[in-house]
Amino acid sequence: MVLHSNSVEGLAEVMSHVTAHFGKALDECREESGLTADILEGFQNFWSEDFDVVHRELGCALICMSNKFTLMQEDARMHHINMHDYIKSFPQGELLSTKMVDLIHNCEKQFDDIEDDCTRVVKVAACFKVDAKKEGIAPEVTMIEAVLEKY
Repeated sequence: MVLHSNSVEGLAEVMSHVTAHFGKALDECREESGLTADILEGFQNFWSEDFDVVHRELGCALICMSNKFTLMQEDARMHHINMHDYIKSFPQGELLSTKMVDLIHNCEKQFDDIEDDCTRVVKVAACFKVDAKKEGIAPEVTMIEAVLEKY
């Protein structure tokens, strides 16, 4: 399937909504995951080339955030049905849900042998960021800022 550039831009716009809404849970998870102020501030620029997705604490925070929306199973792996439903809950989310779930799942398979949940999840997140950028569906920071007040 070939996507035209306007389709890809549309997916990036949907991703900006998902990112803004999901990111709201970060404050609630900051303390329990041990995130430093620097990592917390950096997370706001998750999609930026300058932000490295490497810190184990970020993986712990992503687990906590995912659990707020029931997006993971008990083994800290993606709950496919709930993730589809979550993404579809955003404007035009049905356009993004299959692509996003497939990208995350492919990354999960690459790091499935890592036993530590937080470490595995941060590696999956870094992989997802790279793959989403390759696919052209990663939102620009300005796109996320434009929808933040909706959530």
